[in-house]
Amino acid sequence: MIEPEVRRAFHELEARLRPFVARRVGAPADVDDVMQDVFVKMQRSIADVRDDEKIAPWLFAVARNVIADHHRRRARSPIADPDLHDLPADEPGEAEIEALESELAGCVAGFVSALPDPYREAITLTELEGVSQKDAAARLGVSYSGMKSRVQRGRAQLRAMFDACCAIELDARSRVMEWDRRGCGSGCG
Repeated sequence: MIEPEVRRAFHELEARLRPFVARRVGAPADVDDVMQDVFVKMQRSIADVRDDEKIAPWLFAVARNVIADHHRRRARSPIADPDLHDLPADEPGEAEIEALESELAGCVAGFVSALPDPYREAITLTELEGVSQKDAAARLGVSYSGMKSRVQRGRAQLRAMFDACCAIELDARSRVMEWDRRGCGSGCG
């Protein structure tokens, strides 16, 4: 049996974490899944926390990592949505979304080619060719942390290029719903 004090502490913790997770994850069912993963990871690793005053920041870091893992899993293997045929008429259907994403993907090559050398190489290997960051670092003869930095900075520069060039509207699953060109230079045709 769980003692009342432990149960109360758990509920207080969940009350602080749930809004944090909900803001970063779409569907309520996904929020529940992420919360469960957070508490499992917390349970497994709490003994490693050395300073009791740092438990809250540590827990939010665990939550951020679990949320990132959740988004990566969803991006790599999207689950078929049984309600997809019930979309309102003003929202694009699956074929239209794929066409929009394909059109927008055509901009990527132009933007990547406009990146400075180290970022272009890092993004080409990791994002376009699907090489892991660790393997890309070995290929280019840089440290793993150096490669991670190059990929992050390259992604940030690509994002800035897209933001300057295009107005992109995403749905809750980060799928392209609509986009407009805003006077693109190189990149989007």
